[in-house]
Amino acid sequence: MLQKLFVLQFILLICFGSVLFAQNKTYTTKKVNPHPPKIDGVFDDEAWKKVDWENNFTQYQPNEGEAPSQKTSFKILYDDNNIYVAIKAFDNEPAKIERRMTRRDGWEGDKVGIQLDTYFDKRTAFVFIANAAGVKNDAIMTNDGDDFDFSWDPIWEVKTGIDAEGWTAEMKIPLSQLRFGKKEEQTWGMQVVRDYFRESEFSIWKFIPQDASGWISQYGELHGIKDIKPQKQIEIAPYLMASYGNYEKEEGNPFATGNDYKFNAGLDGKIGITNDLILDFTINPDFGQVEADPSEVNLSAFETFFEERRPFFIEGKNITDFAITPGNSQWSQDNLFYSRRIGRRPHGSPDLSDGEYADIPENTKILGAVKLTGKTQNGWSVGIIESVTNKEYADIDYNGGERRKEIVEPLSNFFIGRVQKDINKGNTIIGGMFTTTNRKLEGDNLNFLPTNAITGGLDFKQYFKDRKYYMDLKLVASQVNGSEEAILEQQTSSRRYFQRPDADYLNIDSNLTSLSGTGGNLSFGKQSNSGFRFAFNATWRTPGIELNNVGYMRQANSIFQYIWAGYSFTKPFSIFRRININMNQWSGFDFGGLNLFNGGNISTWFQFKNLWSISSGYNVQLDGISNTELRGGPSMKEPGNRNVFLQIRTNRTKKLHSSFGFSHNKGNYQSYKSDRYWVDLTYRPVNNLSVTFEPGYSKRFSELQYVTESEFNSDPRYIMSNLDQETFDLTLRIDFNLTPDLTIQFYGSPFVSAGDYSEFKRVTDPKANEYSNRFNNYSSSEISYNPEGDGLYMIDESGDGNTDYSFDDPDFNFKQFRSNLVLRWEYIPGSVIYAVWSQGRTGYDTYGGFKYFDDMGDLFTVPPHNIFLVKISHRFRAERWL
Repeated sequence: MLQKLFVLQFILLICFGSVLFAQNKTYTTKKVNPHPPKIDGVFDDEAWKKVDWENNFTQYQPNEGEAPSQKTSFKILYDDNNIYVAIKAFDNEPAKIERRMTRRDGWEGDKVGIQLDTYFDKRTAFVFIANAAGVKNDAIMTNDGDDFDFSWDPIWEVKTGIDAEGWTAEMKIPLSQLRFGKKEEQTWGMQVVRDYFRESEFSIWKFIPQDASGWISQYGELHGIKDIKPQKQIEIAPYLMASYGNYEKEEGNPFATGNDYKFNAGLDGKIGITNDLILDFTINPDFGQVEADPSEVNLSAFETFFEERRPFFIEGKNITDFAITPGNSQWSQDNLFYSRRIGRRPHGSPDLSDGEYADIPENTKILGAVKLTGKTQNGWSVGIIESVTNKEYADIDYNGGERRKEIVEPLSNFFIGRVQKDINKGNTIIGGMFTTTNRKLEGDNLNFLPTNAITGGLDFKQYFKDRKYYMDLKLVASQVNGSEEAILEQQTSSRRYFQRPDADYLNIDSNLTSLSGTGGNLSFGKQSNSGFRFAFNATWRTPGIELNNVGYMRQANSIFQYIWAGYSFTKPFSIFRRININMNQWSGFDFGGLNLFNGGNISTWFQFKNLWSISSGYNVQLDGISNTELRGGPSMKEPGNRNVFLQIRTNRTKKLHSSFGFSHNKGNYQSYKSDRYWVDLTYRPVNNLSVTFEPGYSKRFSELQYVTESEFNSDPRYIMSNLDQETFDLTLRIDFNLTPDLTIQFYGSPFVSAGDYSEFKRVTDPKANEYSNRFNNYSSSEISYNPEGDGLYMIDESGDGNTDYSFDDPDFNFKQFRSNLVLRWEYIPGSVIYAVWSQGRTGYDTYGGFKYFDDMGDLFTVPPHNIFLVKISHRFRAERWL
């Protein structure tokens, strides 16, 4: 009898314990009126006595599930307009608390914060983090924590302090900055977090295992908020800007007088259409304070992808994003919306005669843009952008003072519409995107541009087994319309090369006035932060697809497949804190069935208990075929290669930390070799000053570098050569933070790259099995060069002593320096003054030799182009009840 009773008690205990374990963690807040707490980092207000301290945090990393090294406690209050949060971060060594001053969203020092799923959709959260110096980190998390949008900068308050027990953070979060439904009583998802910086220990209030299949969906709950009403956000920010440009005067050029003065004004704003949807708008925006793009020498046939830096387009980009292919391949940047298209450099360029000068705008003026983004209570995510760019002209001076104008960019309209719907508690997600580009073409000189373009996409994602497994499908289609010239330009572009003579499934049609195509991506796999993970992915672009009017696509006519598998060891053992091991296999085809490439790799990442880490990898690319190497010529077999890389990172919590590494790539048949070395060194002598020094050096040799195409006896000649190229780049960043709202930032980047071409050759049999039979080097009797003449290489292929064809000397020595010095003062929340000094120097020579000290010295003898700019914007706020 006693034995049966014991068994029964044991079963009841297990069942009761299981219920307790499964029960969600909750916190109940209380309303405070009429005297809310003063935000000063000290919890001595009477209001805070209404609620008790909540604690019981758990380590997330490194020792998952264990008690944290230091205790953390918090309280939450609310009133009709704000949420108030008090967080106490205990520390038994207060002198070692890291109070690192950075610009907003800088992830440095000891941090605490709160994450609120106010939609309670278990997929979206508003994040409010503060470090011990009072620097704000805020973001919107989407896709159950997979995506962070740090561009979101809400207006909220935080004050921090240090005492004998540790440090404190006191927050005031206006309800107008949050999105929630109109209910009598709110239930929100909630997580409170702490980053104990010097030990790199991350602890959380509601414990979530690292192998959990989500983040936001695993939150605890915030209860007790009653009788609050959603609030509309109304903010208007007009700006004034004045700039002065100084550069070397060009004799005879009336547009290069050595001095430029500019004045500009515009308006930015936010209007809460509903509590869920925000309308952002801008009229005549100016982004003169934005950092310049990095320098480069692009010797490929493809357009370089540059990151967006303009605030209007960055904020909310997680909603308007439609990336087709996941991962880190060259297909991963393809997107139905690439905001750099809006306000880009004009497409056209006037043909000038001797004695003529032109003044061409550097960028197309954005007359106005509106953006509607948000997520509704019933699970609809909405993103709409409408933008109009100006008709731009080049001013041309001719006949010593007469003027005419030539259009270089038409009046254009861009529309982007994006929707997604969460179904079944976010386990099913369906969505779509639609974009249009319309240009008002005038005259004939811009007929190479499409008059209009349409793209559309559908996406579907399904999670299985408590979101540990997923299946993701994306389908896209496009149609481009324009003149015969414009569509012929599309057919022959580097994205397609329909003119390839050996591609019998592709045809050039010079009578076409439209071009259409489709693409898509299918992937499935297992996701987790620890243990085993895998993914299979297949992506495709038909030959006629075109996204590059308001999107980005590198190459059509492609099918790419990969299988990825990885394992993460997240529990510390021996000398290791964490280990990741990954393996990949990939292959590619075109729509003619040609297998273009095959390869694979293995990579590892080890983090040690002293917080140093090592990453390494070995990649193998087998011999393949390139459809683009001859820039519209026939396909060409290309050698495979082997690549190995290694990078070492020191402890980032130290005042001085760095990373350094190298990459070595070697082609088969000694056809290619490249080496790159880089260093990233950061030093913080005091908490409010950071200096980062990032030099890099690369050296590469290629035996088959494309030079040009010519013609002999009506037959094409594809000319290639050896190329020895050396590049040195350096980025220097200095951040000096007087306060979290008053900062001085310097960015400077000298860049030098030299290319020496030699041993010119013509392609004879591009698909020969024997590598050496694919080309023929020009003999000394066939090629000659007169450096004192026009700088031409002259080819006498027939041997009759006459020049059959010629081409320019491709040697180059490119030098560039770009720098920005920016003082930024947010004198009241949302209102900013910028004072900017930017300088650019660009030099170009054709001697091709690389001499670092000479080149760097020459770079700083190039006359500079200086711009001095002052910009002030003032945000006016109004909040009203629904």
